[in-house]
Amino acid sequence: MSRARIRPAHWEREREALLGIRFAVFVEEQGVPAELEEDEQDPAALHLLAEAPDGSAAATARMLPDGHIGRMAVLPAWRGRGLGGALLRELIDIAAGRGLQQVFLNAQCTAEGFYRRFGFEPRGGVFDDAGIPHRRMVRALGPTRPDPG
Repeated sequence: MSRARIRPAHWEREREALLGIRFAVFVEEQGVPAELEEDEQDPAALHLLAEAPDGSAAATARMLPDGHIGRMAVLPAWRGRGLGGALLRELIDIAAGRGLQQVFLNAQCTAEGFYRRFGFEPRGGVFDDAGIPHRRMVRALGPTRPDPG
């Protein structure tokens, strides 16, 4: 990962930075309707924020108390540097530390290969979410699960 720092973010205090990344990626780039991007689950979620060396926001992800990972977004300038994987590994570690037996997410179908590298396996068929094909993916937690490091 190219010198970005990942840390927990407080929703109320850092909402603007978190939503700034999510709106740039999901709304502006991918065409998700703006009214779908922020939801009632944000206040209770664990949010991670990746910051560039200058302190600017580079990426984010969240995890709900039940292990549902989502809202993973990396700004274009930071893609291909391992930042998405670092965020995902951090959320997996946090979930395991909380005693969760599994984590899950709704992956855009184009990102299935990325999540498979971290031990996620598809469950069920393809479904539409905000006009984008998705598939549920699940990863059991425990010492024998693969992690590409």
